[in-house]
Parts: sequence; C-alpha cells; structure tokens
Amino acid sequence: MKIVIPGGTGQVGAILDRALTEAGHEVVVLTRRPSRDREVWWDGEHPGSWAREIDGSDVVINLAGRSVSCRNTPANRKAMMDSRVHSTRVVGEAIAAAASPPRVWLQMSTIAIYSHRYDAPNDEATGQVGGDEPDVPDSWSYSVEITKAWERALELADTPHTRKVALRTAMVMSPDRGGVFDVLLGLARLGLGGPVAGGTQYVSWIHDQDFVRAVEFLLDRDDITGPVNLAAPGPLPQRAFMRVLRAARGIPVGLPATKWMAELGAFALRSNTELLLKSRRVVPGRLLAEGFTFDHPQWPEAAVDLVRRARHGTGSTRRPVRA
Repeated sequence: MKIVIPGGTGQVGAILDRALTEAGHEVVVLTRRPSRDREVWWDGEHPGSWAREIDGSDVVINLAGRSVSCRNTPANRKAMMDSRVHSTRVVGEAIAAAASPPRVWLQMSTIAIYSHRYDAPNDEATGQVGGDEPDVPDSWSYSVEITKAWERALELADTPHTRKVALRTAMVMSPDRGGVFDVLLGLARLGLGGPVAGGTQYVSWIHDQDFVRAVEFLLDRDDITGPVNLAAPGPLPQRAFMRVLRAARGIPVGLPATKWMAELGAFALRSNTELLLKSRRVVPGRLLAEGFTFDHPQWPEAAVDLVRRARHGTGSTRRPVRA
C-alpha cells in the first residue's frame, strides 16, 4: 500500500514509518523540514503540491500537531490548537479533492479528552468527556477543548469515499531515544522515579509494538469508524507504574516528589504538569470488543521488554498482527 503520514517526523511517526516500511509498504512523510527522498514539504495549513501524494494513496495517517510538552503560554495554546485543527482541515480538503481518494484516514487524537478521574476507567462508550471537573487547572480544560476541536475537524471533513477513525492515543512507550519511556527511564536512573504528588493518579500507556499492530488492525477492518482508544487494558496508578519500571531496570529507590516540586521541574524542562498529574484511566473498549489481542496488555511485562530493548538498542516494532 501507499501510506501518507502528515506530521510523521516525531516519535510516533518514526515508529510507524519504520514498522510500515519494514512491512513492505510505500511510506511518504509530509513535513515542514524534508530531509529524505520519502519526505515531502508541506506547511500543515494550506493546500499545495503535497496533495498529489494523497491522490491515489491507499491510506492517510495524520499525526500533525505541535507537541503538548511545552509551557502553558497563550502562544503555545494557540499553536497547539491551530496546528491540529488546521492540519486536519487541510488533509480533509485534499482527500475530498482527490480523483482517487484513500480508502481510510486514521487521524491522531488523544485520551486527554477524557475526564480526570480515579473511580472507573474511561472507554469510548461510557467514558466521561472532561473539561468541567471541579478544581482542575484551566490548562487541563483547554486540552479537552483542543481534542474536541481536533475530532470535530475530522467529523466535518466531507470525505464520503474515505473511512475515518480518530486514534485516541495514550502515551506510546518505545525504547527510542527522546521518547516518553526514555525520559521516564532517565528520571528513574537519577533516583527521581518515585511517586509524584502521592502517585494515585492513573497512567494510561501503550507498548509501541501494540500501537503499530492496532493501527494495522484498524487499517484492515473496513467496518470500524469513529473514536478508538489506543491504550493498553492495564492502566495503573503512577506510584505503581514507576515502581514497576524501577524494578525492570534494577533501581531500588525512587525519591517522591510533591506537587510543587513537579511544577518546578516542569518549569525547568519548559513543559507542564498535566502529563504528570492528570489521572488518565483509559481502557481500549472498542479494540477488545472487536477482537484485538494485545501482546503487552500489562505494564510489568511491557516494562521488562522495553528495558531489554533499550539496553540492546533494538528499535524494530514488527510483530505479526492477529485478531
């Protein structure tokens, strides 16, 4: 298949690019900074010659959007919103104008749309959309608004011949340098891998190999549309999540951090504390109902595998897809 990946130069894009290329597909990445033969320039906002790559392709997987790991400033808020909504809109316009449109459009989204909660997991059918929880920071509510606008842009795209799926994706754990797992493992090595603000907030995650397999599963299933949670079925409290990671790496102690310490660290890293403090208890209801089987459903085994691959520099995500 010919697969076009707008915004495919980040961590998740690199994972998909590598895996889909290894599987024998033709992968074209749309990026603002092309550096390889398979990369084509686009600005993520305006129509252009890049649309020729979409016309005649089989699949579009749109990952474009400014990283959420940034300071909560008005300029960054606007960039996060605009980069997601504008890129989704212009991809939809390119698909609508194509003489031979792709059969499926997978659109990146996020589990940030769900509420901050501890009592029960969020799935696609019964999950609570966030934004109005008492005593949550305004920035968390804005993340929900970004996600709703992002998915609304997908819904409004007039692409009657192209199936659309919103990938509500948890943190993708891979051994690649610079990814979220690499950051967490680095903190653990420094002795900073303890509970944050008590550590009762839930962490939702997905192993990179299961992420790729879930994407391939959704490409093959012509009957699945709408939002799908890409998250492992075993979310767990942050305290337990980091304890398991330390054990997998052989690190006995992780110093705890208070909320103000987390805020200070996030400020130093030019990031924000939502990624650390919001309780993201999300499960893959639709994937499980449709028969998808996870290779890495629980964090203890997944962490051991990721640590092993990180030690040996193994980045391949290839695994056979099975229903």
